[in-house]
Amino acid sequence: MTKKHRDVIIIGGSAAGLSAGLVLARAQLDVLIIDARAPRNAPAEHMHGYLTRDGLAPAKFALLGRDEVRTYGSDFEYRKVARVTQLSTGGFEVHMDNDQIETSRALLVGTGLSDEIPAIAGVKERWGTLVHHCPYCHGYEVLNQRIVVINGASREFSIKQAGLLRRYSDHVDFLSNGSELSPLENQKLEAQGIRIFDSKISELLGDPHSLTGVAFEDGTTLECDAAFVGPEFLPNDRILKSLGCEINSNTNLVKVDEFGQTSVSGVWAAGNVINPSAQVISSAGAGSTSAIAISGWLLEKDIEKLLTSNSRTGNFSK
Repeated sequence: MTKKHRDVIIIGGSAAGLSAGLVLARAQLDVLIIDARAPRNAPAEHMHGYLTRDGLAPAKFALLGRDEVRTYGSDFEYRKVARVTQLSTGGFEVHMDNDQIETSRALLVGTGLSDEIPAIAGVKERWGTLVHHCPYCHGYEVLNQRIVVINGASREFSIKQAGLLRRYSDHVDFLSNGSELSPLENQKLEAQGIRIFDSKISELLGDPHSLTGVAFEDGTTLECDAAFVGPEFLPNDRILKSLGCEINSNTNLVKVDEFGQTSVSGVWAAGNVINPSAQVISSAGAGSTSAIAISGWLLEKDIEKLLTSNSRTGNFSK
């Protein structure tokens, strides 16, 4: 069943999408937010660094955000998007996984990213609670604890993690997990008072709700209270790529301008889907920035339509 032609469809209902939805709905535009309700930070008990919302549970943040956006008339569909196609007449056709179809003049994608974590026993079960990746998000909560940093998808990233975490604790150990560090990398870590363990990791120790240490394949163990690891960041950019959005050859991320506009007319992207390092608060800001740009773009389209039709009514069509 095809419904009314919306002004904007937002795919993704986390910080970027909700923030954009709030701005666009307040601007008197017809907005639909399609949300699979699978945010990246769902495993975490609290989110941090968001002014006035520091320590709030991610689920509570999303609930408050949806309630605020609904106040101004935005609609929600809690579905996955199967595919998006461009209409020959302009705009986009969004197909959901229940065969429902919605159309819009503009599209904002805020689908975030997925963290691919190392296949080490005990990491997945503790991800977001006792095993983290972001010192800015969770470093303060492990203040003065015994911290291990597990070498992850990017050794450079992991070594930086270890250095940042030294601000929170004098007990930071770097676990190379069998990867050979360069002399300079060794020197950098040792200069900061970070111990290096080269053995390959067997598993994390403790019950599912605690972390007591790390077991290595050589039979040795190391006590710890918290762990950090750098996952591989996998942007959920399937929709953007399927629409033909240009990719940055250096980062392999969808290329956007300072307002989040992609190379495809009418398509914007905001948040972790195009910026893996974005925090919750910066993703929200990016969504707001894109929303203002979309509103202005739609206004220009309305004016073009009025001029083309020589309309003198002063009424803007939607």
